[in-house]
Amino acid sequence: MWLTWRAAMEHALYGDDGFYLRERPSGHFRTSVGPIFAAAVLRLLVRTDEELGHPERLDLVDIGAGEGELGARVLESAPAELRSRLRVTAVDLSARPRELAAEVGWSTTIPAGITGLAIANEWLDNIPLDVVELTPSGPRLVMVETETGEERPGQAPHPDDCAWLARWWPLSRVGDRAEVGRARDAAWTAVLVRLARGRAVAIDYAHPVDNRPRFGTLAGYRDGRLVSPIPNGTCDITAHVALDACAAAGERAGALSTELSTQREALRELGVTGLRPPLDLAHHDPRGYLRALSAATGEAELIDPCGLGAFGWLAQLR
Repeated sequence: MWLTWRAAMEHALYGDDGFYLRERPSGHFRTSVGPIFAAAVLRLLVRTDEELGHPERLDLVDIGAGEGELGARVLESAPAELRSRLRVTAVDLSARPRELAAEVGWSTTIPAGITGLAIANEWLDNIPLDVVELTPSGPRLVMVETETGEERPGQAPHPDDCAWLARWWPLSRVGDRAEVGRARDAAWTAVLVRLARGRAVAIDYAHPVDNRPRFGTLAGYRDGRLVSPIPNGTCDITAHVALDACAAAGERAGALSTELSTQREALRELGVTGLRPPLDLAHHDPRGYLRALSAATGEAELIDPCGLGAFGWLAQLR
């Protein structure tokens, strides 16, 4: 079946028996989520709570929650006073995991009226999008055969897509490809308009407008391995995110401030340093040294500029 890449991704990931309705993400690719990352998110939540003046109810909304691990870890570690006001909602299209703590709410849609922190960790990269290639006769949508991954040029893009490309991903040479981010902009706008007061954070592999990859970033993952992005429902299909375009969309939706950084920069500012413990600790507290060394190793992985630390962080206040 020949479809545009956006339609093919939608069907493969979220259609009947789609990849994300059938599989758990942890079985196919690594994410940042773990105790160290959750502790950093808790510190960001505490900062947001202070900025909001300690509201009677504080929200943590985890968008694209997977197994709901992040919200559960934050709730478990939160101080008693904060926990008494905290409402955690995991948002995902898949079924609620049976083992998830009852205190964590589960929703297939982003709730309205969020007061607190909304975080979307590796969510935008799975929002389906169209792929455009510049041909001798102009830009054309790339069509894909869903069972083989074979591609061919289709019709010209919608004028709104052409306008987006001209602003955010100009194509200059025949053969250049772009991933049209309008759907991601709309998805991020949907988060911002549901944020009554607080902070929204998007975390994903990203690229800036002055350094877009010439042939795009479309990729597939299965069982922890990079595979061809064939949209037949057997693998995750992802593409890096134009977070700068999402930031502009968020500002149009009412964001009062915007910060674009890397995960390395953001987590270091939240106290994740990766510093090894002093060697003399090993002499008088060997077990404590090993615990501290393990924590430092985990922190270093999260802020590695050649790995997870290269994720883009978009934070906007409303």
